[in-house]
Amino acid sequence: MIRTMKLALLASTVLSGAAMAEDVTLTIESWRNDDLAIWQEKLIPVFEAANPGIKVVFAPSAPAEYNAVLNSKLDAGSAGDLVTCRPFDASLDLFKKGQLADLTSLAAMANFSDVAKSAWQTDDAASTFCVPMASVIHGFIYNADAFAELGIEVPKTEAEFFAALDKIKADGTYIPMAMGTNDQWEAATMGYNNIGPNYWKGEEGRKALIAGTSKLTDEQWVAPFRQLAKWKDYLGDGFEAQTYPDSQNLFTLGRAAIYPAGSWEISGFNTQAQFKMGAFPPPVAAEGDECYISDHTDIAMGLNAKSAHPEEAKKFLEWVGTAEFANLYANALPGFFALNSTPVTMEDPLAKEIVGWREVCKPTIRSTYQVLSRGTPNLENETWNASANVIKGTETPEDAAKRLQEGLASWYEPQK
Repeated sequence: MIRTMKLALLASTVLSGAAMAEDVTLTIESWRNDDLAIWQEKLIPVFEAANPGIKVVFAPSAPAEYNAVLNSKLDAGSAGDLVTCRPFDASLDLFKKGQLADLTSLAAMANFSDVAKSAWQTDDAASTFCVPMASVIHGFIYNADAFAELGIEVPKTEAEFFAALDKIKADGTYIPMAMGTNDQWEAATMGYNNIGPNYWKGEEGRKALIAGTSKLTDEQWVAPFRQLAKWKDYLGDGFEAQTYPDSQNLFTLGRAAIYPAGSWEISGFNTQAQFKMGAFPPPVAAEGDECYISDHTDIAMGLNAKSAHPEEAKKFLEWVGTAEFANLYANALPGFFALNSTPVTMEDPLAKEIVGWREVCKPTIRSTYQVLSRGTPNLENETWNASANVIKGTETPEDAAKRLQEGLASWYEPQK
């Protein structure tokens, strides 16, 4: 009897050990360190409940360090199983180096349009290497209480936009617009590539630049710089030294009336701002003009080609490609709009307002992200610098455009 019990206990222990051994832990690499709680509390538990035996750990890096940290880990063979993918060339380089797996045959890929997948495909679209998750939309977020207090209507045209800025400046209660040039990237991302699509007609202009049939010195590419040069008078004292977090604080503390924005700000602004907010798309030149928005494919997820658990990781990626994930993610992170073909009903009013622009404006992506930043000088980084200089007044719009064109033509054959 004792021997039988010992054998039973031994068998139980072995079986228990085997069950425990079957548990697999997947690690997600990401630059979105502000999303940690959302992944831990709202996303991962849903997947784990449906997939017993698979545990998931979200392990982000600081955004500015992510590319370097990820590349180092991938080279060393220590990266996580799942890799959050930046759009276009950064991820394409990883795929070409054999560090991201080909996910073309993943069943969930059928849930995405060709446009949604284009940011994570080879140039010939033959291979897709990341599952699209979300895009971000550019425009302007404003303090609705300040607008009501000053009797300002939401601007639709450039003339109305500058009239609103003039009125805010004349009143003196608020800084008209919260943006600095210290960090440079926001001058291009929330400046040049925010207002620019209305000038170069979105995808039409972007593709013409890639084809070499348009140059950065053409009027439609210089004109956005001319508008940026006018912003200087509305950014408040010391904007040259103002960092990105400084600008966020100025707006959420109620000291500035307008914030040139990316929709990713919504979650943070909702928790920090004590006033009602609204949003408007980049104003057009004249009433009735067609409007364009930067609806930028921003984030996706891929598979580390050297993952020790590729099948379990693919299960997770299949789930990332479902309507269930799209709905959970888009509403947990309002402002990161789902790329899944199944429509998501947004619960957040500001996010709902911004995503509604898709119904009236033509979408495009940031002009520098596909193909045009593969060489040296890097057009994306150069556009940061040029945009900041133009706003500060240290470079004219024409000189900035000429410098960018010369840099691009120095290495990009269609522009020579």
